[in-house]
Amino acid sequence: MDLTGARLLVVDDERGLREMLEIVLAKRGFAVATAGTGEEALARCERERFDLIIQDVRMPGMGGLRLLEKLRGLCPETPVVIMTAYSTWDSATEAMRLGAFDYVRKPFVTEEFVKLIGRAIEHQRLRRSGLGKLLDEKGPLIVGTNQSMRDLFALVKRVAATDSTVLVRGESGTGKELVARSIHCRSPRAAFPFLSVNCSAFPETLLESELFGYRRGAFTGAAEDKKGLMIVADKGTLFLDEIAEMSPKTQVKLLRVSEERKVLPLGATETVPFDARIIAATNRNMERDIASGALREDLYYRLNVIPLEVPPLRDRKEDIPLLAGYFLAKYSARMGKDVRAISPQAQDTLLRHEWPGNVRELENVIQRYVALAQGPTIGDIEIRGTRAHDRPSPPEGVAIPEGGIDLEAVVSSHERRYIEAALARTRGNMAQAAKILGLTYRSIRYKVRKLGIAGHSKQPEEGVTA
Repeated sequence: MDLTGARLLVVDDERGLREMLEIVLAKRGFAVATAGTGEEALARCERERFDLIIQDVRMPGMGGLRLLEKLRGLCPETPVVIMTAYSTWDSATEAMRLGAFDYVRKPFVTEEFVKLIGRAIEHQRLRRSGLGKLLDEKGPLIVGTNQSMRDLFALVKRVAATDSTVLVRGESGTGKELVARSIHCRSPRAAFPFLSVNCSAFPETLLESELFGYRRGAFTGAAEDKKGLMIVADKGTLFLDEIAEMSPKTQVKLLRVSEERKVLPLGATETVPFDARIIAATNRNMERDIASGALREDLYYRLNVIPLEVPPLRDRKEDIPLLAGYFLAKYSARMGKDVRAISPQAQDTLLRHEWPGNVRELENVIQRYVALAQGPTIGDIEIRGTRAHDRPSPPEGVAIPEGGIDLEAVVSSHERRYIEAALARTRGNMAQAAKILGLTYRSIRYKVRKLGIAGHSKQPEEGVTA
């Protein structure tokens, strides 16, 4: 992107720094204006339009944070880069929360500073072009203008600077790994490996050896030592996708490893320390898995330090044209085709679809039609699967009132009746009742507490037997 002539406003109360930046940035082709106070900066922004504002945190009169708040209201599309010293680090963190694009620490390296300016201006121009792309300038591209996506992107920026464990939740195809990669790329660990493991793709024994490694002779075929991915990802990030698919045995080991920060390879007698950030993801209902005993409650709390939720595509349909345009450009370039547009009729089809496969499904649809296109425009699109106006009728014998129902309450009501029946048969013995119902003891204990079932010797309702 050509940045020549991009208009910058430098705001700092130190005259020497303003003059130095004006000279350095002007030599790079930027048009630079300066302001010595927050009040002066606001006055200039009311009269002129800038591609980027570079401001200090600490200034006399109107402080840097107050100026940032006013700039967000006056020119919300203009990115703001914060200059900060180590002593004002807390203020820089607060500035990021208030909407600053990024920060730079004083004293800064000129080349890195110029690169940051370039990323910020590119971001601003994408916004003004109407594409609405939320660009993680240090990682993968996240596309969307929906408020839930903006909130998610803001959280990604904030948690990236920490070293806490993150749990990313969302339906299949929403882009959970993209979020994890964005966190890694913005974190202090960005220069080290990002390793992704799909926990559902491995049998139990193989997953353990992949994660924790093994020593020669640990099992048949172990001809030499092998480092586990937790060790390979040292100082980087380990992304555990579909974490709820782990077996209970592997869950126990992961819990211990994540708490002790030490790995015991299979067949080894001594632990090996590791330093990798863990980001986990799942598309399952983890609370339900805990209740059924499929997921350890203590592991859930260990992983759920910072929860992030990726919204399904059906809840942010205003992003569909943006995503479709992005995938159209991507696959047209990849296939060497000149497909430049999607017709209004095809756009309408995309907007009516429910997208059970989320962004992944949309990408596959656009890729298919780009491959089949014979001209510059995709004229019509037929999508396999349920459309918004073709929802199936309820099964025979199932009546849903006009006002709708509380399905959770219906399920809980039936659960209560059967649990009470099982407890009555076993005279309040929860272990035996759990066996009758095909539950674990932990699961039935959780349900008894959740449903408020008291008096375990209570007789079941008429017509309910266990």
